[in-house]
Amino acid sequence: MIPPVDATSPNNRATPSARFLLRGLKSLALGVLIAVYLTIAFNHSFWSTLVYALCISAACWFCIDGGRVAVARWKYRRTTDRDAQARNDWPGWPWMAVVVVLGTMVGYSAGNALANWITGYSSPGLIDSSLRQALALLIVALIPGAGITYVFYSRERIAATQAQAQAAQRQAAENQLKLLESQLEPHMLFNTLANLRVLIGSDPPRAQAMLDRLIAFLRATLSASRVGRHPLSAEFARLNDYLELMRVRMGDRLQYRFGLPDDLADMPVPPLLLQPLVENCIKHGLEPQVGGGRIEVTALRVGSQLVLRVRDTGTGRSTREPEGTQFGLAQVRERLATLYGPRASLELAEPDDAEGGTLASVRLPLNTA
Repeated sequence: MIPPVDATSPNNRATPSARFLLRGLKSLALGVLIAVYLTIAFNHSFWSTLVYALCISAACWFCIDGGRVAVARWKYRRTTDRDAQARNDWPGWPWMAVVVVLGTMVGYSAGNALANWITGYSSPGLIDSSLRQALALLIVALIPGAGITYVFYSRERIAATQAQAQAAQRQAAENQLKLLESQLEPHMLFNTLANLRVLIGSDPPRAQAMLDRLIAFLRATLSASRVGRHPLSAEFARLNDYLELMRVRMGDRLQYRFGLPDDLADMPVPPLLLQPLVENCIKHGLEPQVGGGRIEVTALRVGSQLVLRVRDTGTGRSTREPEGTQFGLAQVRERLATLYGPRASLELAEPDDAEGGTLASVRLPLNTA
């Protein structure tokens, strides 16, 4: 039996009626090929042969395909199981053998009668032929009928299997993404709480200000992190909250600025995508530097890609840990791979100016809705 089909898959958006009519068109195409073969092999008149081939092909398709649907609906009429309902278009091969034989007999007789009426000829059908002629005609008609039924069944079964595989891949990707996001939020929170613990002992007023910032930041961030996408402007707003939170601890040692063009403000992006990169800038770039430094976060359109850049003027890459040991970079790369595959990337480089530091560039496809 045909496996259950994911109706939301792009490969299965056609309605049952559309697929039914498409099989009818393919049956007519087969009729044309049969007419061409008979014309060449037996030197028949092409136009009269074409009329008979098309009429008989269409009638056999309608009787077999319609009979298949009718028998399947009758067989599963009392079934509430979702998988069985998804298989309503296939009653099983034992039933289909009966449908193919009866559908071919009725379809051949009806198609032959219709072609006689169109052409004015009186070609004998199954009913008004001798038993030997009727059996010969039935066998000749059964061969393409059974063959095309098997082809249709095989193609739809393959399509259904592919749809299931795609649905499973999407579900696995979604589960992996949720796992990555659940790892990101505690990581950021623990880093902030560790900083807060230091300030409580050394500067209680600043610790209280930092706690107030943390509460406001979490209120905004937790709601944003529960959606699959949010506008790029919201991503920048969360980064602004976070950097203001860090400024409570670092003071003037931390400077930052944003560059977000108006035409990119509504571009959908994954929540908290840039958060680990900004954390890396502070932890590995600015904090080890006595005078601190500046963080710049910018967005720009490059061809068909959205490029997000996070740059700091800190110590530079040469003093940092190897890339593979950093949670933030690995987390961003895994999220990009899960969401976009090879269409997205994260690259680290040294800025080409005298201020030094590190530049992280995230590239996304523009159509990320």
